[in-house]
Amino acid sequence: MRNFIFFIRRFFNLILFLALEIICVILIEHTNTLQGNDIVSSANTVSGIVYKKQSDVVYYFGLRKMNDSLLNENSLLRQKIDRLQSIDVLKDSLVHTKTASADTTTHIVKYADYLYRTARVVNNSTNANDNYITINRGSKDGIGKNMAVISGTGVVGRVEHVSAHFASILSVLSTKQRISAKLKNGTNGFVIWDEKSPDILTMIDVPQEVTLKRGDSVFTNNFSLYFPPDILIGTVVKTQAVKKNGLLLIYLQSSTNFHNLQYVYVIENKMAGEKKQLEDSSAKK
Repeated sequence: MRNFIFFIRRFFNLILFLALEIICVILIEHTNTLQGNDIVSSANTVSGIVYKKQSDVVYYFGLRKMNDSLLNENSLLRQKIDRLQSIDVLKDSLVHTKTASADTTTHIVKYADYLYRTARVVNNSTNANDNYITINRGSKDGIGKNMAVISGTGVVGRVEHVSAHFASILSVLSTKQRISAKLKNGTNGFVIWDEKSPDILTMIDVPQEVTLKRGDSVFTNNFSLYFPPDILIGTVVKTQAVKKNGLLLIYLQSSTNFHNLQYVYVIENKMAGEKKQLEDSSAKK
């Protein structure tokens, strides 16, 4: 108490000045409309700036949580899209058995079922002959070998090695990787990496008579065992005819920015095992 009284006595003039200033501002605000409006307006402006800065800080620290939420939402949306795209409606041309009145000759056939899991990139290389990407999901999260990996913009690669909590992805930027692809007119081929640039891919085995223009898109086709169809791989940059085999080389701008890859989707094709088993048994005959 003694120190408080000493403080008041020492700064009495300053305290009195501030108190009188506050009283003057209040009186001006209530008695003079013009100056009062200016004061209120200035106070609101200052408050607005303070609140905006506070909001920006909260928003910044909430970005990671927001990214995770958006990734999970996108994952669910992709699964819904695949479920809709993977439904064929077939009608029998001949029916030899009687059906109940509620039955029809229409059958719904679901031929593929893709499950999307989100993951964060924790390591990435782009300057080796075979580049790998490490993600923070592993076998305990349902990740398995050979699962397809895509980004929000296109194809990334395929899971090569898996531990309990991490997985290593063989990037599209690899001499070991080639992806079954199609042009917009349905022409099929394969996309490989020529090791020259992490931004440029090459589509091979395309006939020279195919008509293309710069900017045309190239997608995955439905021949792939692991990748869903219609995932963007890249866009046409230029073409080059190969005289010795009558085929066309198509240079693509990769749709995925491998320099700044942060989040990916790991895709499980639940029908892949059955399809591979059938194809392997057919090949042995």
